[in-house]
Amino acid sequence: MTDANYTPRLERAKAAPLDPEHVQTIEAAGGRIVPLDPIGAEVHGIDLTAEQPPPSGVVTALEKEMASRGFLVFKNPRQLEVEDFLRASAWWGGRELHSTHGVHPATPGGNKHIFRLSNDPRHGIPGVGPQWHNDGSFNETTFSHAGYHIIRPAEQGGGTYFAHQGAAYDALPPERQAFWERLSSVNSASGVVHPAVHEHPVSGRRSLWMHLGMTGAVIEKLPDEEGFRLLDAEELMQLCHEYNDLLNAGLENGYAIAYEYQDNDCIFIDNLAVAHRASPEAHLPPEEQGLRIMHRSTVRGVNEFAPRFGLPSRVNIRGPNPFEGGVWHSGGVGFRWDASIPMQN
Repeated sequence: MTDANYTPRLERAKAAPLDPEHVQTIEAAGGRIVPLDPIGAEVHGIDLTAEQPPPSGVVTALEKEMASRGFLVFKNPRQLEVEDFLRASAWWGGRELHSTHGVHPATPGGNKHIFRLSNDPRHGIPGVGPQWHNDGSFNETTFSHAGYHIIRPAEQGGGTYFAHQGAAYDALPPERQAFWERLSSVNSASGVVHPAVHEHPVSGRRSLWMHLGMTGAVIEKLPDEEGFRLLDAEELMQLCHEYNDLLNAGLENGYAIAYEYQDNDCIFIDNLAVAHRASPEAHLPPEEQGLRIMHRSTVRGVNEFAPRFGLPSRVNIRGPNPFEGGVWHSGGVGFRWDASIPMQN
């Protein structure tokens, strides 16, 4: 396996600029979209509390910019009601909520579609998502989109890191791109198999995909012959570190952002375009950081996120290893690629 110590190719590792036609469509409806640096965009003047969504052309323009820039931040004058947040969440992708999480006792109305997160277990579920991941990797379709509405930003900060997976793919040298394109990851909880590189269904951009907290195996298509093999422990550890380092490098190299929430922010992400993780500060206790509360929603996928090379969409990860050797790990947080870091889905 090739050594991953290389200099990223940064000339193409960028998010695309806003499309002028999309900007015009949004402005004609009374809204405004402004790019964030280096990825994402802010949206003003689009009312998330309206019972009806904006005209279809506006939703399409916003959804395409989300696919291109990775995520949109809607700036709201006040905190959204749960019903408004969930209704706006279903503007995108599969146009239907798909919720698989537990419900915290502090969740308003016990609403099953709200995943309530906090750094205080009395107010929400703590410690979620410390490593780079995409939501719903245990589903064959995954979630198409996810929403994050800040209910209470911590006084000392504690946001979310987002990394553009298309730009991260472009940062890889060609030989590493070719290697990643032969890989498929197996979810440690469900056995669902996803490609490590895919073509985004809206933007068409080749993008990386990996869940650093739920990977139980990685299958490699043999490069010059029929057949497959599993990465062994050393190889999988190196691959996870490569992915982690690559996305972290985007914070300095222009394809990732550490977003700090402001009052009433509502973020919608394209879950096939950006990976995300909670910042370390988000998990500090309220005595140090201040109380943080956030609501998350998840949206049903549109198409099966299927592996290539004729591999099945699901394998029995809890059964015996069907290959000769390699990592085949089920349950929990998957393969522990770094024992020194926190791991929680």
